[in-house]
Formats: sequence, C-alpha cells, structure tokens
Amino acid sequence: MEKRMSRRKFLKRPLLFMVLWLGAIGVLSGSVGAQDLNRKEGNFVVRDFRFQSGEVLPELRLHYVTLGTPRRDAAGHTTNAVLLLHGTTGRGESLLASFAAQLFAEGQPLDAGRYYLIIPDSIGHGSSTKPSDGLRGRFPRYGYNDMVEAQHRLVTEGLGVDHLRLVLGTSMGGMHTWLWGEKYPDMMDTLMPIASQPVQIAGRNFLWRHVITETIRNDPEWNGGDYEKQPSHWVSVLPLFNIMLLTPVQLQVAGPTRDKANELFDKIIDTWCKTLETNDFLYAFESSWDYDPEPNLGKIKAKLLALNFADDTINPVEIDVMGPAVAKIPNGRLITMPASNQSLGHMNLFHPEIWKHHLAEFLKSLP
Repeated sequence: MEKRMSRRKFLKRPLLFMVLWLGAIGVLSGSVGAQDLNRKEGNFVVRDFRFQSGEVLPELRLHYVTLGTPRRDAAGHTTNAVLLLHGTTGRGESLLASFAAQLFAEGQPLDAGRYYLIIPDSIGHGSSTKPSDGLRGRFPRYGYNDMVEAQHRLVTEGLGVDHLRLVLGTSMGGMHTWLWGEKYPDMMDTLMPIASQPVQIAGRNFLWRHVITETIRNDPEWNGGDYEKQPSHWVSVLPLFNIMLLTPVQLQVAGPTRDKANELFDKIIDTWCKTLETNDFLYAFESSWDYDPEPNLGKIKAKLLALNFADDTINPVEIDVMGPAVAKIPNGRLITMPASNQSLGHMNLFHPEIWKHHLAEFLKSLP
C-alpha cells in the first residue's frame, strides 16, 4: 500500500509542476524508463499554411513525440492511436513528464505497449513554429481552430493515422478536444476533455487573461514585439497565473506569513522569467479569441467524458455551464471531482493518480 503523503507535502507539489508548465521538462524515469516505449520524435512541416485571418506561413513546423506502435485492421485503418493535447504555454513534453508513470507504463490505462500515443506541440508552443522564431509581433494571429487544424494535418498527413481511439486534452488541450469532436466527428471513438469548459472564454476567465495581455501590450519595453531584451515591467502581473492555477489553501501553505508571501511573489516572477518569451506568451494567451464550441456540441458523435474539478478556479462550477453543455451531446457524460484536502484545483490535471480510474473505466466501456 502506498504511504499517504502529508497534506503539506502534497500541497507543495504544484510548485514542482509549475516548472513542468514552464517547459523545464524532466525525462521518463523509473519503471517507465526501463521499458521500450518506442519513442520517436520529429517535425512535420505544412507548406503554405493558411490561418483563419487569411495570413499564410510558407512553412509551419509542428513538433511531436510518439510512443508505441500504430496498429491497423484488415482495411488499413488505425485502431490504437491516442492523441494527447497540452495546455496554454505548455508543450507535449510536460504531458510526458507528468503522465508517463501513471498512464503510459505497462498495465496503465494508456499502456504504450498497447496504444500508439501522439503528443504534439501546438502552434506557438514548445518546438513548433512560434513568434520568437523570428516574426515576433508580425506572426499570424492564430486561434484555437488554427491549432486544431494543424494537429489534424499532423495526425493524418504527417503520421498517416485515419482514426483515433481517444483524444484526451488538458486545459487548453481540453478545449481543443471539444473542437476535435465537432470538426472531425467521424474520426474518433472517444473524447476526454479535462479541466475545460465548452463555452467562450468570458467572465473571470477572460478578465485575468486580458489583464496579462493588455499589460504586455502596454509595457513600454514591448515595442510592438520588437524588443531587444525581454520586457520587464509587465512581469509583475505573473502571479495572477498562480492565483488562478492553484487553490487558496495551496497559496496559504506556500506563503503563510506576509514575509513568506512576499518571497513567494518574487520567486514566482523569478521562476517564470528564467524561461519566459514574452511574444510567445502573449500569442498563447490571446489564441482563445475564436473559441466557441457551444453552438456545435450536438455534432459530436464520439462518446465523451468531460472531467472537471470542483475547486478549479479557471473553470468554476458556480457558473453552471457544464451540465447543459454536455446534455447536448448524445453520448456525453460529466464527472466533477469534489474538492478535498489533497485537491490541487486546476493543477489536478497534472496528477493522473487522482483521476486515471475514470479514464480506465471509460476505455473499458468501449467495444
């Protein structure tokens, strides 16, 4: 039996996963590292990619990692492919680092010996094409629909996969999952959006994002994106990210006194600034401008399990949008995991040990 982690130690763990969110990625370790996961890494280049805005990039690079081996039926259709999608400012490696032992190891719900796992970096993130590659503030204004279209082209044209057993995404990746179900309703068996809501970014979720992006645009050092060094004025609002990601209890543990809270403020900014690229951050936060899946939820044919967390500040249960939205999906179901002393708010998404039993049961329900 696993030893129960003390509440204080458990609550400090999200600070470690903030490092994963920022892109300082670990490697596969322990029992997973001992397996042959058949890991492959590559770049798929789309020529003359046209964005919704009408802008065209001569070359759009999508970086990806795959684990496992694709299998096909007698007709040549892929039978075991799973697409995994990361969150805002994240990258595919963050899912590898946090999911490997709990989901991809032998006997786990997404055992890489059984499934073909596809883990891309979305447009503007990780090692895929992004503003900091050279265009800076002249980079095309991409949105979630552009990101999903590029993912689809990677899966179908780049990897030759015509069917997905599962699309699973967290946070922004969860929002992409809803869009996948609408845009390509015959391509997958199941969808599992985690820590997301299928409605426009509005209310508090819009306000905190808008505070950050407007502060960047009004930083005198930003200079329309043509800065020589990273702008330094706007970074004082970065703790808003932690306020939204973590619970009040976690933040109280991390900063239990005025002095400790002040140290935490400085530490948050210092940690972010070690890896931060302002233009990439700005574009990533503004990319939700076109997100509005609610009118087309009835087009989703796949079985869908939406998994949210009761103490997730970014996706608050109080606004009561999930029940009516999921009811529009013929094979949709919603699970809202209750808050507890060990719950981590939005950051529960990085802890599959909390929710993987729901994934396992969901997959077992398939033929």
